[in-house]
Amino acid sequence: MRSAKRKLIFVLITSALWGCAEMGGRMAAKSSSGIPLGSTGPHAVQPLPDKPRFGQPMSEADLAAWNIDIRTPDGRGLPPGQGSVAEGRKVYEAKCVACHGADAKGGPMYGTMVGGIGSFTTNTRVLTPGSMYPYAPILFDYIRRAMPLDRPQTLSADEVYAVSAYLLNLNGLVSADAIMDATRLARVQMPNRNGFLLDDRPDTRAQRCMTSCK
Repeated sequence: MRSAKRKLIFVLITSALWGCAEMGGRMAAKSSSGIPLGSTGPHAVQPLPDKPRFGQPMSEADLAAWNIDIRTPDGRGLPPGQGSVAEGRKVYEAKCVACHGADAKGGPMYGTMVGGIGSFTTNTRVLTPGSMYPYAPILFDYIRRAMPLDRPQTLSADEVYAVSAYLLNLNGLVSADAIMDATRLARVQMPNRNGFLLDDRPDTRAQRCMTSCK
């Protein structure tokens, strides 16, 4: 009985090894670079490209649509164009009132954008462009980037200047006949201009460096 079992095990092992050998002889699977899979022998080393092949070159024209940064203290980067308080009221009523409410006093989506000037020195602060922003170009930058909520960056430069003029007028910071453009907007003196502390951490003055960095 034991002898029969030993013979059966021997036959099974021999058959399995023979089958593997036969299968190994017929295996032709290779990697994408032509190296046989499962092979432990030497094979040709594939040369590396001279440089990474990522992406594609971008021109200044390609970057223009993304390069909308504004240096808010002096308005550097503000685009050409202009808009009046009266024009801003029309744009606001057509594209902003649904969320911000009549006369920017608050609506179903946002609170008031008018008033609160001087409240930052109290315990009952009211956050509005007039009470919080240190520089008027911030208003243009935010409106252009983020508004209207469902269609951001669809307003023209003239429309953004006009809405900025309208909101500044509602906050009593410019006259009803004011016209805003890159020069005039940067000259508006905001009440909270000196209400912020300068960030003097070392990383705010970091210099771009690729070689011999310190």
